[in-house]
Amino acid sequence: MIEIIPAIDIIDGKCVRLSQGDYEQKIIYNENPLEVAKMFEDAGLKRLHLVDLDGAKAHHIVNQDVLHLIATKTNLIIDFGGGLKSDEDLKIAFESGATMVTGGSIAVKSPEVFMRWIEKYGADQIILGADAKNEMIAVSGWQESTGTDIFTFINEWHSRGISKIISTDINRDGMLQGASTELYIKILSAFPDTYLIASGGVSSMIDIVELQNAGIPAVITGKAIYEGRISMTEIENFIRG
Repeated sequence: MIEIIPAIDIIDGKCVRLSQGDYEQKIIYNENPLEVAKMFEDAGLKRLHLVDLDGAKAHHIVNQDVLHLIATKTNLIIDFGGGLKSDEDLKIAFESGATMVTGGSIAVKSPEVFMRWIEKYGADQIILGADAKNEMIAVSGWQESTGTDIFTFINEWHSRGISKIISTDINRDGMLQGASTELYIKILSAFPDTYLIASGGVSSMIDIVELQNAGIPAVITGKAIYEGRISMTEIENFIRG
């Protein structure tokens, strides 16, 4: 069964969602991220994708207090991303309760640092963020295209031991227009031994079932839940089979 991973994006300590990474298209869904995390846990979900959007903008970790609160008040397995640029950022993230961290821009701009993280913490705790627009990797909050295609990028890090990947199709993110299933099938075909986490565009449980039928191991969903397109009851029933 595909693993459903809910997302909480944080700005000013509040649970928000952006559309296509645009900070000007921000909607605040809940001022208490812990309340949202507990709702996910109560529905039977085990994982949480927590993104520090303030950190992504500031280029260093900002919302570690939110991470620590959720980590200490729930049993969710948290993967944390956003603004992790230094060894100190990573240390703070893990000490604040992250089980795993996600790095995207850092893998492009400071590959020696990202490699050091893999060597120090192990590939099980480091997730590669492979976010792409038209199959080209984009970094720095998706504002900057790298000119590197997603398959070349993944291959570079796969050869260095990375086995977990979160791939977001930026064109689909927050748009509720369906997941890029064809792209994920292509990635998984090229790298069948990776734990690929699809992200962006999920609009209903139908999209999640489609990804499951395509053999995708995991999916992140956020806006569809917050907009009421996917209910906690639907998730509970799906998990129970």
